[in-house]
Amino acid sequence: MQFSVRVTDYQKNIMLNMCDLDLLGKEIIQDKLTMNISKNYYGEKIVNREEAKTLLQKSSIINMVGKDSVDLSLEIGIGSENGIKKISNIPFLIIFKM
Repeated sequence: MQFSVRVTDYQKNIMLNMCDLDLLGKEIIQDKLTMNISKNYYGEKIVNREEAKTLLQKSSIINMVGKDSVDLSLEIGIGSENGIKKISNIPFLIIFKM
């Protein structure tokens, strides 16, 4: 399992943008809502499952899209089912750790 990620420093926090690799570069459309999973935002590098886990644990702001990404986050105790939203049946989750 591989993920596409971009890690940035945002206001003294580590921000992780992560998506399932197969979603990179796609648009998800539902009604009038469009989510662009751009290479510019999510596509800095490709990582495996273990590196993705480490990045999820180290980051304080996380934007993720895709079933595998969200499932991995929940598996390691980051985020909750209540925070998951879906566009065209594709889950996304935004996390702010305090």
